[in-house]
Amino acid sequence: MQGVYLRFYVQESERHRGRLTYEWLLEHAKSLGIKGGTAFLSIAGYGRHGRLHEQHFFELAGDLTVQVGFAVKEADADLLLESLARDKLEIFYLRLPVEMGVTGKVLGEPPPAAP
Repeated sequence: MQGVYLRFYVQESERHRGRLTYEWLLEHAKSLGIKGGTAFLSIAGYGRHGRLHEQHFFELAGDLTVQVGFAVKEADADLLLESLARDKLEIFYLRLPVEMGVTGKVLGEPPPAAP
């Protein structure tokens, strides 16, 4: 099945509507009927301002980037992006074409009949 992968980049401690933005984004997508999403914490990186962010043992949480990703149909990607725009939430994102599937079967086909 063809679709898109939406990947959002937010700061670990960034908040939206009183919640951590990455948690809010996952819950919001779920409320729109999007079937799955995942948040990944980076260990190092830099953004548009060129400031290096790294994970250190004694450092408090909050400075690192969290990537939140969704492999979805085009229509679901449009729905999510439009809802974020209406909410005036400004998040950097990537939208990449993907092929999705499950090994051993084709999505959308009914399961094989029992013998």
